[in-house]
Amino acid sequence: MFEEPYRWVEAVGNRRQYLDEQFQQGSPVVALAYAEGILLLTVSRGTPKLYEIYDRIGLGGMGHPADLEKLRFNLLEMAHVEGFNRSPSDVTGSRMVKYGLAPVIKQAFEEVYKAPFIVKILLAELGTKAERDAFLTINYDGTFDESKGCAAIASTPAIQADIIGSLRKKAGLEATSLTVAADVALRAWAIGSLAQRLEKEETEDRKESPTPSSTSSPDAAAIESHLRETLADKIIECAVLERTAPGSSKYRPIKSDELKRLLPTFLKNPTQ
Repeated sequence: MFEEPYRWVEAVGNRRQYLDEQFQQGSPVVALAYAEGILLLTVSRGTPKLYEIYDRIGLGGMGHPADLEKLRFNLLEMAHVEGFNRSPSDVTGSRMVKYGLAPVIKQAFEEVYKAPFIVKILLAELGTKAERDAFLTINYDGTFDESKGCAAIASTPAIQADIIGSLRKKAGLEATSLTVAADVALRAWAIGSLAQRLEKEETEDRKESPTPSSTSSPDAAAIESHLRETLADKIIECAVLERTAPGSSKYRPIKSDELKRLLPTFLKNPTQ
């Protein structure tokens, strides 16, 4: 009887370890505000990771595609029911996270005899004014964070912090162009991706080398090399929420022709 709480805590701890290992394989998602709205960016093998949820709300996810699809459809249904029964202005990212996503993910995580959702989610909400833009991230255990200006999801909170730190170093990013925002987001993604690769290697070598190795932020050459290598067999997925777009829907995927124009020079001319 007295062992039951301990067993539950132990089971939850094992579940965290399992999920942390699963996300080492995932691709980070980066979102940031720029002059005309919000940019979302990730890199994938072709399976979509960025979606429109409602007129002013975009979603980015990492994890198991089936789990992401299930939660995405739950959000879509909730958003349209809320918009119909109440009004479109009542459909907010904060409301959907707090009353829709977070409780469902938390319950699945804590029911140790059922499978958890292998998923992390980022919601970006475009405000009528730049200062009203909102970013929310949800972890696999149902915990969530709200932020302004930018957000990211990655395999661990520490790597997420590294990505966000690289974004916040660019002063005045909210007033910059889409081209500059895409370059900054892509480099921030690479920082997270490199950190995840190192984390995975250290996890595999931990038994042989228990002493942790020193880490440092990658320089520009390492970032560019990693992007060239990664994009040899993967693609950049990019979407924007544009404040001045006509109509109620502000979400727009960036198509390949436009994306090519947004790429930094070293990717346009890979031999340089």
